[in-house]
Amino acid sequence: MALAAIVALSAWINLPTFGRVFPGSAARVATLPAAAPLVTAGQRLLMLSPHPDDESLCCGGMLQQARAAGAQVYVAWITPGDGFELDGVLTEHALRPRGPSMRNLGQQRSAEALAAARVLGVPGDHTFMLGYPDGGLLRLYTTNYVTPYRSVHTGASAVYVRGALTPGAPFTGEALEADLRRVLDRVKPDVVLVPAPQDFHPDHHTVSYIAMRLMAERGQSSRLRFWVIHGGLEWPVPKGLHPGLPLTVPPLATRLPWERVDLTPQEEQVKRRAMDAHRSQTRIIGRFMHAFVRGNELVSAQPLPDVPGGAAPATAGTPGP
Repeated sequence: MALAAIVALSAWINLPTFGRVFPGSAARVATLPAAAPLVTAGQRLLMLSPHPDDESLCCGGMLQQARAAGAQVYVAWITPGDGFELDGVLTEHALRPRGPSMRNLGQQRSAEALAAARVLGVPGDHTFMLGYPDGGLLRLYTTNYVTPYRSVHTGASAVYVRGALTPGAPFTGEALEADLRRVLDRVKPDVVLVPAPQDFHPDHHTVSYIAMRLMAERGQSSRLRFWVIHGGLEWPVPKGLHPGLPLTVPPLATRLPWERVDLTPQEEQVKRRAMDAHRSQTRIIGRFMHAFVRGNELVSAQPLPDVPGGAAPATAGTPGP
């Protein structure tokens, strides 16, 4: 992507969008049922995060509340976030960062993920970096299930990031699923937080598909809880830090049975600090990220609306991390 286009994209992501009307109003959020605690003392919660920062954006408050309830909290990052080209431009001072530059970014974002987890109270031995290619998960799920995929960003075809669960694992869907099974076997989660299939980002809805299938194999589909980050054009609005406002229902998933997870001001502050630990991201798309610091988070116990015909396919979305 040309530098001018990348800069324009970053500006668009961070638009203030004041004065516009969007589906999923604050009035509707107030009518949503309050979610029961996800876990109780002694239980285990696993967060499957497609990229470093997703864990904080969607669920920073829920992870804090789970720990406060006495549960064990675990986070698994599926990719190291090594496909965000604008990040590479600014970090590596290269017009078209590729190969080593983007692998350096992956190492940096992996370290930032651990720092954010610490802010949320998740110890390092409760985290897993799988290290599969950012932007390539759909290929692993489809055409590259057995044959290794070569990342267009890093040039890698196997897991390279330091501290990975399975160093050198090939970039195949088969290897990714084997790692996810290892994580599930080790954690034995009572609840698993995953992206909803309506999330527009290909990595996000691919993780959703894989998680639903793996949990169904175990007869544990009811343990899944769903969230959205890339929920439709310009959502959430307004951009920037507005902790007094509610997080509204994402336009691409309006028909899910959402429940509201209310956050205290202190939980909001910790959530923002966790976001800010992802320094390579906040300096570029900080207004988009800080728009998730609100008085609530959203969670659904179902991935699809309970209506004939299921959910309509996603047709628009918000680019981002």
